[in-house]
Amino acid sequence: MTVIGTPGPVSLDLDGRTALVTGAAGGIGRACALRLAAAGATVRAVDRDSDGLTRLVTDHPNGAPGRIEPCPLDLTDLDAAERAAAGTDLLVNNAGLQLVRPIEEFPPEVFHQVLTVMLEAPFRLLRGALPHMYAQGWGRVINISSVHGLRASPYKSAYVAAKHGLEGLSKTAALEGAPHGVTSNCVNPGYVRTPLVERQIADQAAAHGIPEERVLADILLADSALKRLLEPAEVAEAVAYLCTPQASFVTGTSLALDGGWTAH
Repeated sequence: MTVIGTPGPVSLDLDGRTALVTGAAGGIGRACALRLAAAGATVRAVDRDSDGLTRLVTDHPNGAPGRIEPCPLDLTDLDAAERAAAGTDLLVNNAGLQLVRPIEEFPPEVFHQVLTVMLEAPFRLLRGALPHMYAQGWGRVINISSVHGLRASPYKSAYVAAKHGLEGLSKTAALEGAPHGVTSNCVNPGYVRTPLVERQIADQAAAHGIPEERVLADILLADSALKRLLEPAEVAEAVAYLCTPQASFVTGTSLALDGGWTAH
């Protein structure tokens, strides 16, 4: 019997390229920043968590290809976000936040904040990045969407609305960018082993009226055929693939990494 081992990383050479990754201090963003730097890119690591960015830089090995440039930034400062994206070859829109509440109890100010960080900021980052991409005839835009960009779940009105909006923005960028050598795609993970997911366990338990220890099996993984959390490094490899020459014809799509969730 043939045993298939774990595949190695995608072959990718980004030497001389500049990438910008938002939400880079932890979780998926951290994994993406390290992966793109390992491929030789100079990575502008954007996050409001300055300490997390310091740890990220430390975790990039000395002598390794590429480098990570910490860029402390609150994405609600939209003008600063647009300026930060100037000269970027690869843009990874990843930053996100989450609150689990019924619509009638959802604070309007939090709804606004979620859409600002997760939809309006990606739009402004695109505005900042596209002129350089268009001028050189090459660019990669990768939006970390979610299975919730393709499906809805109760108690996540702001998150689901933002991710559905990001899907539309990504597809529009794909159509506009195609004549200029720029691709735009979404990556749609299911639940990933990140602090963002871990922090919502208590809220999910309260919203559904179940003990916290039942949330993973009964709520988070209920619709997934594969009963485990996705790892951030797995998402980063999908991002890496979308940056390869082999993915140059892939644009305007949504790549589901959902363990079979959307097969229902």
